[in-house]
Amino acid sequence: ERKTSELNKEKKLTDNLLYQMLPKSVADQLKSNKTVGAESFDNVTIYFSDIVGFTTISAESTPMQIVELLNMLYSTFDARIDTYDVYKIETIGDAYMVASGLPERNGDKHAEEIATMSIDLLTAVKQVKVPIPIEHNCLQMRIGIHTGPCVAGVVGIKMPRYCLFGDTVNTASRMESNGLPLKIHLSKDTRDMLVLTGKYNIISRGEINIKGKGTMETYWLEGRLD
Repeated sequence: ERKTSELNKEKKLTDNLLYQMLPKSVADQLKSNKTVGAESFDNVTIYFSDIVGFTTISAESTPMQIVELLNMLYSTFDARIDTYDVYKIETIGDAYMVASGLPERNGDKHAEEIATMSIDLLTAVKQVKVPIPIEHNCLQMRIGIHTGPCVAGVVGIKMPRYCLFGDTVNTASRMESNGLPLKIHLSKDTRDMLVLTGKYNIISRGEINIKGKGTMETYWLEGRLD
């Protein structure tokens, strides 16, 4: 009986871990011993952000300070994104990746969810009390957003991860890397979806050359109109 109780305890821990690592609908399938195949999504919105000058900050800080900084930042972000219909895909170093419209489709709401979340996170990052002395006394975050089709699937067995694939991911990443500090950089596809809602203040950045994409007209999301 004691052994059964311990086994149940272990199983519960494993299940909890699975639900923390994967979207609920995907974890449910894995728990039921179902094979989780890759799935195509016609339209999702993907968010990338990173900290400008993070390499310099890292070089001038101790590893413990960097861990403390990222933990503080991501704890703030994780608490904020819970209020939106989005899913955090991953964090790699100072990069943060979030998507909306998958694994649960939400019609045309994905661009709006990510846009409002981005405005929220930009406000949050300005309020994060940085534990180390840095230029501007505030983390300079760059945000990039793109909307389009992608494929999602679970990769790996020991440490399964929910990963996104396709050109939409690359373009969202390019929007971020070609952005400016404390600005939200939008592709035309995302901008077109947001304009339909009539809820956002968006201005054109003009045409810029994006590596691997050529010339693209891009936009700045300045805030909400309400």
